[in-house]
Amino acid sequence: MAQAYATETGRDGSGPERRTDRMRRAMTALRHDRGIWRRGLVLAAVAVLLALIMGLHARVPNAVGNLGSLVETFLPWLGLAIPVVIALAFVRRSATALIAVILPVVVWLNMFGGLVFDKSGSGGDLTVVTHNVNAENPDPEGTARKIAASGADVVALEELTQSDLPAYRKALAGTFKYRTVEGTVGVWSKYPLSDSEAVDIKLGWSRALRTTVATPQGKVAVFAAHLPSVRVKLDAGFTAGQRDRSAEALGVAIRDEPLDRVILLGDLNGTMNDRALSPVTSQLRSTQGAAGDGFGFSWPAAFPMARIDQIMVRGVEPEASWALDRTDSDHLPLAASVRL
Repeated sequence: MAQAYATETGRDGSGPERRTDRMRRAMTALRHDRGIWRRGLVLAAVAVLLALIMGLHARVPNAVGNLGSLVETFLPWLGLAIPVVIALAFVRRSATALIAVILPVVVWLNMFGGLVFDKSGSGGDLTVVTHNVNAENPDPEGTARKIAASGADVVALEELTQSDLPAYRKALAGTFKYRTVEGTVGVWSKYPLSDSEAVDIKLGWSRALRTTVATPQGKVAVFAAHLPSVRVKLDAGFTAGQRDRSAEALGVAIRDEPLDRVILLGDLNGTMNDRALSPVTSQLRSTQGAAGDGFGFSWPAAFPMARIDQIMVRGVEPEASWALDRTDSDHLPLAASVRL
């Protein structure tokens, strides 16, 4: 009876012999399908174009609407187009498109594959946090308490308002003995601060400062900065001109910093890939790139799509980098541990 069942199963096309036979016939049909190389040429061109945009993003012109910077802000997300091209290539039964899509896969993995893996270590001498608290934050005290409970030694807050500043001071006073505030940015520290001063980033008001933190391992220069916001407008494109000028000024201040150990904390309104931030990014390392787990996107908090908040260092070694739990801000707080 078992033999009869096996024979019947083979007859209705569901047995292993029939499945193998169908696969053999399908492969034979594909070998004789001369159109397999001619179909999907447009898909193949899309795959090549995608690879070129990612690999040569620095060549995308900024002259018209800062298009290059806009592409670089969301550059990792271009990888989402790859599985779409692969799926369409299978639908079209196009060998040409399937081979062409290998190119953007290789480019994306070369650029961002390292961010997929956890590179964080343990230990570190100093834990730092940066957070754009949002000027319209409905619960500044609650936000401050979450930051105080993070275990940070040094905290930089951006987008402070005069009306909310007393709430932050009160909530953070029990954890951080020292503080310095310039305009809408401030630094709170468990270690003494000195030589604190505003940094002119060409705005007409204070949105950046520099201070010296006297850690047990020696002095560290800490910069806190909030570069101007950017917008995408139909008539003007990616409006980043003011931010770019501020980045140049901040880069000069970092270049002229006499201390060897430097930490930059802040909302730069741009990613590490954005060429316009090169006056800053060319001098410092991103803790996320060196010791993070994943992309570390920080904005918008509800569905993070870009890491526009940054923790960057020079003269110190990143040990770990991570995002903290969401507060009532539209940004996620970021943390990093560094070895001095």
